[in-house]
Amino acid sequence: MEYQSKRFLDLFQTRKPVLAMIHLKGNGRDEMLKIAKKEIDLLIENGIDAVIVENYFGSPDDVEEVLKYIYKERTNIIYGINILDDDKKAFELATKYEAKFIQLDSVAGHLNIEEDGKYHRLINHMRSQTKVFVLGGVRFKYQPYLSGRSLEEDLRIGMSICDGIVVTGTGTGMETNLEKIKEFRTIIGKDFPLIVGAGLTAENCGTQLAIADGAIVGSYLKDSYKDTGDVSVNHVKSFMKAVQD
Repeated sequence: MEYQSKRFLDLFQTRKPVLAMIHLKGNGRDEMLKIAKKEIDLLIENGIDAVIVENYFGSPDDVEEVLKYIYKERTNIIYGINILDDDKKAFELATKYEAKFIQLDSVAGHLNIEEDGKYHRLINHMRSQTKVFVLGGVRFKYQPYLSGRSLEEDLRIGMSICDGIVVTGTGTGMETNLEKIKEFRTIIGKDFPLIVGAGLTAENCGTQLAIADGAIVGSYLKDSYKDTGDVSVNHVKSFMKAVQD
């Protein structure tokens, strides 16, 4: 099945879009929603191109509450979804609340061959029912490697079922190795979107985005540079200045 890979980047006015994570920090749904609203304002007002609402600290139901707010009150922004461990739910919510894209942590290599085939059929089926763009990870952070295939084989499979490949290092907030980014780019070619999904900073973004087409940023934008922190306007501004320079 052929998808709309080259069009994902057309969502954005900028050449190298930055997508910021909304981790859903907070004690209880009301506080999570309050914090999420504040973070969305701070991020968008200071140059971030899109937000990704993720159940990192919350639940899929918490994600839905934030999506309800965006759908009703912030339809002018570009937003995506990542539902950890429930790809089907991600498609469902993206369709219901008209999100432009979803992020799937791993789309190839994390399952054995038999399960892998079932997974790809499921993704293809869900994709056939929606126009939402899909960003998919390969050799992603904490995901296992079980396919036994080469990196090139898994990347080719990933490219066949999504609109952009996400490359990361070994963990949240940890810098993605530059050689890994280069290897991914060499394999997928210059025309398929490549997004760095972890460990970007104001210091390394220039080098990494010279190779990749965009970034997903979370920890660096927090006051503590950790996922548990609060979004810092100064960190957002310094990061976006470095991207634009």
